[in-house]
Amino acid sequence: MAAIDDPKTFGRARLSFADQHDIDEFIATLEKFERGEIGPDKWRAFRLVRGTYGQRQDGDVHMLRVKVPQGVLDLRQLYALATVAETYSRGFGHITTRQNIQFHFVKLHDVELAMQLLADVGVTTREACGNSVRNITCCPYAGVAKSELFDVTPFADALTRYLLRHPLSSSLPRKFKIAFEGCPEDHAFTAIHDIGFKARLRETNGGAELGFRITVGGGTATMCRSGNLLHEFAPAGDLLDVAEAIVRVFHRLGDHEHKHMNRMKFLIKALGWERYRDAYEKERERIRVEGGAKLSFSPNDPPVEHAPTGARGPAPSPADVATRAASSMVRGPGITPAVKPELATTAADFARWERTNVRPQKQEGCSTVTVTIPLGDFTGQQMRVLADLAGVYGDGLVRVTQEQDLLFRWVRNEDVEALFRRLAATGLALPDAGTIADVTSCPGAESCKLAVTQSRGLGDLLGSFLRSRPDLVAAATDLQIKISGCPNGCGLNHIAGIGFQGGMRKVGTKIVPQYFVTVGGAVNEGGASFGRTAAKIPARRIPVALERLITLYLAERAGGETATAFFERIELARVKPLLADLEVLTPESAQAEDYVDLAETDEFRPQTMAGECAS
Repeated sequence: MAAIDDPKTFGRARLSFADQHDIDEFIATLEKFERGEIGPDKWRAFRLVRGTYGQRQDGDVHMLRVKVPQGVLDLRQLYALATVAETYSRGFGHITTRQNIQFHFVKLHDVELAMQLLADVGVTTREACGNSVRNITCCPYAGVAKSELFDVTPFADALTRYLLRHPLSSSLPRKFKIAFEGCPEDHAFTAIHDIGFKARLRETNGGAELGFRITVGGGTATMCRSGNLLHEFAPAGDLLDVAEAIVRVFHRLGDHEHKHMNRMKFLIKALGWERYRDAYEKERERIRVEGGAKLSFSPNDPPVEHAPTGARGPAPSPADVATRAASSMVRGPGITPAVKPELATTAADFARWERTNVRPQKQEGCSTVTVTIPLGDFTGQQMRVLADLAGVYGDGLVRVTQEQDLLFRWVRNEDVEALFRRLAATGLALPDAGTIADVTSCPGAESCKLAVTQSRGLGDLLGSFLRSRPDLVAAATDLQIKISGCPNGCGLNHIAGIGFQGGMRKVGTKIVPQYFVTVGGAVNEGGASFGRTAAKIPARRIPVALERLITLYLAERAGGETATAFFERIELARVKPLLADLEVLTPESAQAEDYVDLAETDEFRPQTMAGECAS
């Protein structure tokens, strides 16, 4: 049951995801709530499915989450997002670990206006939050990676359209997450999703048949689980029916009452794998009898992304780019992006950036370029500049990555240096993309009701610390650092080589912000492994702990062992003594700053509230 209600196309002839009815219904339902015709619980459930989430602050402030299916944005969409950022939010947007864009401190009556701006360019907030099928994510290198089996983007797009506004998609027991990967590396982290699709090929008499290895029931937070193998190979043509069957089973048998125990992983545990598998097979058979659903293209001959054609416009000068970026107007509260245009770049600057931020495509003569976005925040003016640069140097699109960065594709190799100079002028030419310095963090206590600590404050501190210590970055380039402000793990700390989860402790009569330090998380071809707690350390001592962990790796690695592999295998008994002294904090040894959370000025007074994740 497709949800294509708008014939307009956007960027590379992509159909709109928006529907005017969503906006009209939002307005009508808000009016009912304000007249008292529906209660706050019903209103909350409704607005969440429309991407509108309450913040921790009192008053009329909300987070608006915008779905970016498969992480793909075109020029017009970036311009619209820029207008939303500047008009209705703080002058900037935030990239999430699930390829969404979020705006914070949005007034409720501005939500409809923002939705309309976005719908005009084919973007929706429908089912971005709530107990729904969330944004379907995809490997950002799909279609251009040298190692991929095939481009999974058309399949992810087809499933997005099939499930968007599906009768079951917004009435599930809990949120439901799906990811697609075509590479041997799991850039999309399929193993921790409710459904993970990994590309597979099978030889037949007629040639290669496209299909997917399918896992179900993965997840982090409470009860971390790597997805169970449902199909070693499922033909690509069965994609929609397989997904529908899994969703139906979850809707019918999942726990709609107990919000902390109702992700699909809990259903599988409660039923046992054999009973779950039997329920799934019976649902598949019912769908076959009903006639099932078909892809709009041949499953063994999907659309292929070709090099962009046509003349590219003139490139703006670095000076013009710098002027535009510097005109960014951002406002608090919270951490705001500092735009620092750089015009005096050197050959050494370019060489360092190129090593980490540029990788060759499978299409000869072209490369992908990663734009590092610190803390995932970029201003409205930066969005517009990036849109223009994507039109000149890329294919008119950018892809949002799971590391909260942006990816340019189809950049001609001879244009890479010119693009770098303009990114520097935009204030967005940081090197070390995908390395330990490319720190990932959730929004934390800056806005989230559930958060304990200012995870963004720690992200900012560690990012600055590591960029001041290139020796540490070079020593453990492959390592991933991910931070969450609470156990829910929106920053994906559970699957990080070194993860940090916000917490607190009482020292004397006061409260100190601290972090659980975990080691050994990863997602790879074999599935997910989850970090093990090595220490609980006051927030301001975390850089010291990080340096000690990297030093341990350098001293005890085996041959060419990567840092990620090292921390997966190392025994906690070896790690804990290394950090034990950092855990100790008494009223006598504590400094005044220990009682102040990072990025804050007042003493730490944690206040967790009832969240809306499962409303």
